[in-house]
Amino acid sequence: MGSPASALLTDLYQLTMLQGYFEQGMEEIAVFEFFVRRLPKERRFLVAAGLEQGLEYLQGLRFSQRELDWIDACGRFKPGFVDRLATLRFTGDVHAMPEGTVFFADEPILRVAAPLPQAQLVESRLINLLHFQTLIASKAARCVLAAPHKLLVDFGMRRAHGAEAALLAARAGYIAGLDGTATVLAAPRFDIPVFGTMAHSFIECQDDEVRAFEYFAHAQPGNVVLLIDTYDTEAAARKVVELAPRLAHEGIAIRGVRIDSGDLTRHAREVRRILDEAGHREITIFASGSLDEHALQAMVAAGAPVDGFGIGTLLDTSADRPYLDCAYKLVEYAARPRRKRSEGKATWPGRKQVYRVLGEAGRLDHDILSIEGDAQSGRTLLEPVMVSGRRLAAPPDLERIRAYTRCELQRLPDSLRGLGPAPAHEVRVTEALRRLAAAVDAHTPRMGP
Repeated sequence: MGSPASALLTDLYQLTMLQGYFEQGMEEIAVFEFFVRRLPKERRFLVAAGLEQGLEYLQGLRFSQRELDWIDACGRFKPGFVDRLATLRFTGDVHAMPEGTVFFADEPILRVAAPLPQAQLVESRLINLLHFQTLIASKAARCVLAAPHKLLVDFGMRRAHGAEAALLAARAGYIAGLDGTATVLAAPRFDIPVFGTMAHSFIECQDDEVRAFEYFAHAQPGNVVLLIDTYDTEAAARKVVELAPRLAHEGIAIRGVRIDSGDLTRHAREVRRILDEAGHREITIFASGSLDEHALQAMVAAGAPVDGFGIGTLLDTSADRPYLDCAYKLVEYAARPRRKRSEGKATWPGRKQVYRVLGEAGRLDHDILSIEGDAQSGRTLLEPVMVSGRRLAAPPDLERIRAYTRCELQRLPDSLRGLGPAPAHEVRVTEALRRLAAAVDAHTPRMGP
């Protein structure tokens, strides 16, 4: 999915700061890092996502003539500012964790090094892109862990917060391990498998439920999944059993039934019994309706005979945790490390690297956060992805990202795989980074007497 073309999709203060930077000649290399300050109590880990859209945005960054005309006419900026913006392009370097990487608080998942006006301007949109997909991928990963080996489908488009959110949620969910989405545009845009059945309206607009089932089967003979909870779930299951031989005589097989309301576990057990007693063990049961990882975990633990789940609103809005405390902060300017010391929002200075150390059976043991160049044991997580405004490689396809994410989730220790509260994963901050922070503090002017 291409990013919206407008460079004006930003916060006003980015432009006002740019004018100040231009006037003062502040165009040396600035380094910014994107990270999450702290994990919410509802999350034991996060999954990095959104890098592809971020790189697309950086590579295509430019102001159109229409946008420049608006800036010139808005009355906020001085003469000559528009001329500088007209030639502005992103020429910087980017390091990032690959999409699908599991990460933790204070660990940068993206680092931008570029002339200060460029690195500053891109802040708002990069946060917008990385934050949202990371949020959804992290939620989806929990669903995957809660219901392993089940068919999981994103059903959330209709309540996602806008068109872009719906598409990027489908992408983020697929990266994290969902099997597909109901959002059709995600197929041609991202090559994500799409799934769909029918709505209750298809049943209600017919005078007879069996006739509605028949009409749908003839309309979609290769994908007959029938919604059976419009009136009476168990009665509809018996109708499916009666209909199946007639359709089979026509060469049409009923693949499954969907239950969307009520006590899903109880209904699934009754429907499974009805289908099995009639010799239709091949007909699957798919459940949907206000599901999230907690509901999935409870149904799996209860032994509900459900083969797949549609996960909608609670996933695409990340309802239990609809935002992350993330930031894109300056850590170096003009070859000097910089640090924010605000109460509760202090940052670590300098360009950093994250090292991942595995323990027994290849599971995560701890991470190490240090300054770049201070080599530590473990695998380095930040990799170069863009140099001088140009990508170093073609975008990896989603199947490759998805496989990488699967490996990342398999490396999670048991302490991080559950849904409830748990001790935080250990991220060790090296003495080298602590000394750098102390040195920056010693040379940073303090306010007051």
